[in-house]
Amino acid sequence: METTTSADGTVIAFDQIGEGPPVVIVGGAFSTAADGGALAAALVEVGFRAVTLDRRGRGASGDKRGSTPEDEADDVAAVIAAIGGDAFVLGHSSGAILALFAASRGASIRALFLSEPPFHFDIGDPEPPLADRLQRLVDEGQSDEAVVTFQLEGVGLPREMVESIRQSAMFAGLVAIAQSTVYDARLAAELSTPTPEMLAVSQQVTILRGAQTFPILITAADRLAEEMDGAELVIVPESVMHRLDPTATARIMRRARPDREDHPRPA
Repeated sequence: METTTSADGTVIAFDQIGEGPPVVIVGGAFSTAADGGALAAALVEVGFRAVTLDRRGRGASGDKRGSTPEDEADDVAAVIAAIGGDAFVLGHSSGAILALFAASRGASIRALFLSEPPFHFDIGDPEPPLADRLQRLVDEGQSDEAVVTFQLEGVGLPREMVESIRQSAMFAGLVAIAQSTVYDARLAAELSTPTPEMLAVSQQVTILRGAQTFPILITAADRLAEEMDGAELVIVPESVMHRLDPTATARIMRRARPDREDHPRPA
């Protein structure tokens, strides 16, 4: 993996494959660069250069306790700068919130693709302060409980599903990046509703969601599209229950032709 250094000195690791216009993939909760591999491959197939990153506190990236959404936005900007200083960004789930926030803070993003951003618009937010409670659990050596608590309260998964995950082989990998739940919880809490600056970004914005997904995500995507002038809402039938379909998503991105010279670029 390649690395770059974010504004606060944190090392951020990323991979890039293919040639053509770069697309930075920003994953959601518990995701690492490796989890973006299938989407990266699909993007390469349609002519993009795909960049996957480990958000701070995950995989090969570094970490700094007390990290903020602003720090994570700086991480995205640092990766974009490292790969040439100008890129399209595809964010999924909390990664979509982060991508939009990074754009609002001036990251050099040519166009945004936001896949099922879990904005709550201040309705049904987790009991505060979830991020602080998660940090205490991690600090007390209860990373497994931090993961479970985040899944129940931050994501809203049914308890039966969470218990099933806890018994699965994947659980150990989630526990290893439990610190990242603090950052995702803080991001979701502080940006439950997109800021005026986020709603007013100058970039082309395409909002993606499945036809069959969680009701809160349907509400969030549809409302965001309504509140952002010029944003396009695209329903992706192949993406089911918050699982982004790589092939369909890549096809939509290519059809949108975000590499056209007439699309807005950051000032």
